[in-house]
This record gives sequence, C-alpha cells and structure tokens, in this order.
Amino acid sequence: MKIEPYLFFNGQAEEALAFYEKALGAKVEMVMRFSESPDPIPDGRLPVGFENKIMHASFLIGDARVMVSDGGGLTGRKFGGFALSLQFPNEASVRAAFEALAEGGQIDMPIGPTFWSACFGMVTDRFGLQWMLTL
Repeated sequence: MKIEPYLFFNGQAEEALAFYEKALGAKVEMVMRFSESPDPIPDGRLPVGFENKIMHASFLIGDARVMVSDGGGLTGRKFGGFALSLQFPNEASVRAAFEALAEGGQIDMPIGPTFWSACFGMVTDRFGLQWMLTL
C-alpha cells in the first residue's frame, strides 16, 4: 500500500503543473481535460468555461506521484492541516527548491539548521500548499 496525494486547484491546476515542473523538476505523466472525458460530464456539474480545465493529471517528483485536478476544488475549501515533505540529497538542492517554491508564496520557517536536520525550511507556495524541505 502507498499513499499518493491528490490536490485540487480550483481552476489553477495547469498553472500549478507548470510551476512544479520549473520549481521542483517535476515530470508530468499525463493530463486529461474535462472535454476529453470518455463519459460526458452531466449538465450543471462544471462552471461555465471549465471544459478545458484539468479533470485529472499526475506528475512525479523523484519517485513520488502527486495527482491534481481542477474539479474537486470547486467547494472553495483551501489547503490546510497538512504539508508535503521533500527530502533532498544535498543542501544546494534544498535551498534551490525552497527559493523556487517561495516565489510568489510565503516563507513559514526560514531555511537553516535544526536539531533534526542540517538544512530545513517551510514554505507555502503561491497556491496555498505548504512544503517542508529537508536535507
């Protein structure tokens, strides 16, 4: 058994995919838009203009898969109560990813040494998703 996060971006999934490709070197595996669904979307289930938004996509960060959609975020709920944790092989990688994720976001804990790691920091990205980066 394994856990794979599924994140909902309320219309910003495509922007998020591009951001994580640049910031983390994520590799997009697949993208399916609502207009490409093999089953028609029932009337009234999507906001007007969402036909070309992402119904389902997945990407890899290293060997870890993360799935995303624009659909489930239509409730207006925000990310909360969790963070995604990334572990890197060296300090330069931690710092580069931290700086990239912080662009347009918010630094929650400046990057630096802690009692459990020589290099650790926390940042909330421009989409409201919190990341913990460690060596």
